[in-house]
Amino acid sequence: MLLLASASPARRRLLEQAGVPHRVQVSGVDEEGIQEQDPLRLVQRLALAKAQAVAERLSSGAAWPSLGVLGCDSLLVVQGEVWGKPRDAAEAVARWRRMAGGWGDLHTGHALVRRPAPLQAVVTTRVHFAALSTGEIEAYVASGEPLACAGGFALEGRGGLVVERLEGCFSNVIGLSLPLLRHWLDPGLLAQAAG
Repeated sequence: MLLLASASPARRRLLEQAGVPHRVQVSGVDEEGIQEQDPLRLVQRLALAKAQAVAERLSSGAAWPSLGVLGCDSLLVVQGEVWGKPRDAAEAVARWRRMAGGWGDLHTGHALVRRPAPLQAVVTTRVHFAALSTGEIEAYVASGEPLACAGGFALEGRGGLVVERLEGCFSNVIGLSLPLLRHWLDPGLLAQAAG
């Protein structure tokens, strides 16, 4: 069993679709309280903080999950600027005006807390956004989807229509690199947990 330290329904769906046995326990980490200039270090620190917060609560007698505790955090970097979730529709529209027709780097920090030591990595996927008109941008933002997602788009939702091309891991853009997770998990242990 893998314990996912995330409230993200997209990450949960990725694990379900991949057949990885898991359960969810939200970390409660105050993401605003963790500051870091470098976006790669920021997503890594956030991912580790989430996984460790959940793991620490387990140490008080709960059964340890056989596959460990997984924390993840994603953000988008466009033209050198770090973007998490937009604060409101106006910010989402302004961002999309800059993103449309350009590239961004979607970074996801991963931390798998297990014994004897945690595993950590950042996976980056380059995203090329469609050249959208003002009307298309406003319609997408009006759907509400961009307000709930790091970078202001959800590849697995309507955002799939506004992404032209990806360079790198597809599932990473949704919030969790399944190829990385496969490399981290012992295949025999994964099969045993699924059985």
